[in-house]
Amino acid sequence: AVCGGEINKDAGQIQSPNYPDDYRPSKVCIWKVMVSEGFHIGITFQDFEIEWHATCSYDYLEIRDGLTEYSPLIGHLCGYEKPEDIKSSSNKIWMKFASDATINKAGFAANFFKDKDECSKDNGGCQHECINTFGSYVCQCRNGFMLHENNHDCKEAGCEHKLSGAEGMMSSPNWPDKYPSRKQCTWNISATPGHRVKVTFNEFEIEQHQECAYDHLEMYDGPNSKSPILGRFCGNKKPDPVVASTNKMFLRFYSDASVQRKGFQAKHSTECGGLLKAEVRTKELYSHAQFGDNNYPGQENCEWVILAEDGYGVELIFQIFEIEEETDCGYDYVEIYDGYDSTAPRLGCFCGSG
Repeated sequence: AVCGGEINKDAGQIQSPNYPDDYRPSKVCIWKVMVSEGFHIGITFQDFEIEWHATCSYDYLEIRDGLTEYSPLIGHLCGYEKPEDIKSSSNKIWMKFASDATINKAGFAANFFKDKDECSKDNGGCQHECINTFGSYVCQCRNGFMLHENNHDCKEAGCEHKLSGAEGMMSSPNWPDKYPSRKQCTWNISATPGHRVKVTFNEFEIEQHQECAYDHLEMYDGPNSKSPILGRFCGNKKPDPVVASTNKMFLRFYSDASVQRKGFQAKHSTECGGLLKAEVRTKELYSHAQFGDNNYPGQENCEWVILAEDGYGVELIFQIFEIEEETDCGYDYVEIYDGYDSTAPRLGCFCGSG
């Protein structure tokens, strides 16, 4: 395969050098791709195998939304899983493949093609937001609304939300416009077992009252409003990040008949570690919040304290175990102590894939 160059056509394939055999060491290839004016560029990967590193510092494929190395970054990629499909915001893309002096893999093969911008004319006929997809587009409604049966218009939605996953966004109804009067909305957030729910506010503006008796947001440390309350908030001051003690948090927003404000926008994420209760029924604990979807991230330091009732011991049964291997477990590891903290007798320090 040609190692880089300018490509001016509406469809084709780009491959790492020497593909499908292992790419060469110390290689750098740069492609500049342009399709017809008025179109986006879509990229799909058929094969992808580039030496893995937590920050892709060794071998990598870099893709930028434009024709230079200073254009907005779309992806800095490595590893052994095919990346999601990629779409540019214009008719130009810059791609760079680089390998260092050691460890060579099969590389990548990707197809590129022009894709029409259906949202550029009359917002695609969408009442709220128009989002381009590969070969088509979809209409999307603002928070507090749902898509009409005609798939273009929006109608007011219910206000009970169930959220899961490692992270996501949430906001008051009708955001970023003022929230409506006489509204009550709830968010039930669940995270991976062993990881605490965290909510961080980006913007916050709710009718002010000394005791938040009018419009307000309540947050609970558990799955419902019977759980211990974490706080009741109103006014214009952003609350500090709120962290639950477990993997569940419940929020309830209330507005009365008068005075509407902008509301709030927040991000829910996770904090690893915490206090867990061992019971007779087996419960689960995962190393990281995106277990099963992604490898654990770098620079993690998580501590769990697992307590059982008096008279009972705690048993750990590992179903899956794959941690970077090193003779003395000096890099990544899980360490287990027979007590409340690291001053207790150590039961073991483990790594590898055994």
